[in-house]
Amino acid sequence: MENTLSAFDPKSEDRAALRRAFSRFGTGVTVVTTQTDQGPTGITANSFSSVSLDPALVLWSVAHRSERSDAFMQAQAFCVHILAANQESLAHHFAARGHSFDNIDWTIGPNGAPTLSDVLATFHCNTFATHPAGDHTIIVGEVTHASNRPDNAAGLLFERSSFGQFQKFE
Repeated sequence: MENTLSAFDPKSEDRAALRRAFSRFGTGVTVVTTQTDQGPTGITANSFSSVSLDPALVLWSVAHRSERSDAFMQAQAFCVHILAANQESLAHHFAARGHSFDNIDWTIGPNGAPTLSDVLATFHCNTFATHPAGDHTIIVGEVTHASNRPDNAAGLLFERSSFGQFQKFE
């Protein structure tokens, strides 16, 4: 069987091969929220990563083309929510309607950011730094409060434009 990889040419305007290659890396799914002068806002992101334990830092990135990018780039504080495998509807909701918190169970968190209920984990952060990065901005947050559910529920994953969950092999 021949192993043929589709190639990405950085000089080409066609980014499809690059997108396909990136999509092969399965990631966890998060919703990031913040409070704005216009009310709460949220966005689905799969670019989340831990950075440091001391100080406690995490990062995620927001696309410049997002209508919500300015809210997050200007935010003093935000909350990252790790979604459970059964919370795909939350991921879809905040991908499309980030300003709508109607019918969403949430409270105000310790740093003032909206906190979604019943997610696997939350990381309440103060904005530590922002870095321009091509068509995105990397947002680094200093974790001021973190919590996680005590159960063993699976996390929501995203790979090749599809949602799923990790399957353990025994």
